[in-house]
Amino acid sequence: MESRQLKEYAFSAGADLAGISGIDRFDGLTRRKDPRSIFPEARSVIMIGRRITRGTLRGVEEGTNFQNYMFHGYNWLENRFIAMTTFRVSEFLEDNGWEAVPLPNLPPEVPPMGVAVRKGVPEPNVMLDFDDAAVRAGLGEIGYCGIFLTPEFGPRQRFQMILTDAVLEPDPLPAEEICPRNGECGGFCPLGAFNGDRELEISGRKMRVAEIDYGKCASCKNGAVKNPHHPAGRPDRIASVCIRTCMDYLERSGRIKSRFRLPFRQRETWTVREEKDLYRM
Repeated sequence: MESRQLKEYAFSAGADLAGISGIDRFDGLTRRKDPRSIFPEARSVIMIGRRITRGTLRGVEEGTNFQNYMFHGYNWLENRFIAMTTFRVSEFLEDNGWEAVPLPNLPPEVPPMGVAVRKGVPEPNVMLDFDDAAVRAGLGEIGYCGIFLTPEFGPRQRFQMILTDAVLEPDPLPAEEICPRNGECGGFCPLGAFNGDRELEISGRKMRVAEIDYGKCASCKNGAVKNPHHPAGRPDRIASVCIRTCMDYLERSGRIKSRFRLPFRQRETWTVREEKDLYRM
């Protein structure tokens, strides 16, 4: 099978993004982070992405409707829309004789919850890092704010993964950076959760990212959502004020392809810095 054929089908099934990595790009990872721990015969890793519509974030930006994001930007998008696209692409692979393992995006921070079933394999459950895999699949980078960014939508997408024994041509790793990684980014969090920075390297790609106090993110009232799968999982921050500010910055500076008639941020964003500010507009 050619990568072009697979991607054409993925887009026809509803994908907005599709990236492919050869399994060799995961060499050197620990067994708990290696896709081959789940499917030892895997030869390719496919990342399927669907956008989060910008309007889904509007009610959070204005402080007037948080539930729309929870449905169309989070729960339904993750568990229905992108899940169906991922499953259809898996069916397409298996209709052509290749095994396909569809995987939902579960927290990679979750610790082992069982015992190894045989010598040489990790304890269940193996949770893969989807942001890491999306970098290896050539879809984008980890921005300074710690969120995955694509050239198409900035931070506005979600991913699921397919492991397959089909040998597919991998996508190149992009050379051009999306995030400016300047001092301005560190001020996007009103709670001061960004504490310095560090260098992250994935498949030879080096990225300067913030050291983030996720305990502050977990208590954030500005659109962050606690991870529903496990307390160890990082909060979902795509609707939070720091990432909405990042998105608006990337749009205004022309660093992403997504274009709109009007800027996202039309007035001062609704922000809670302390509990007493909860009803401040």
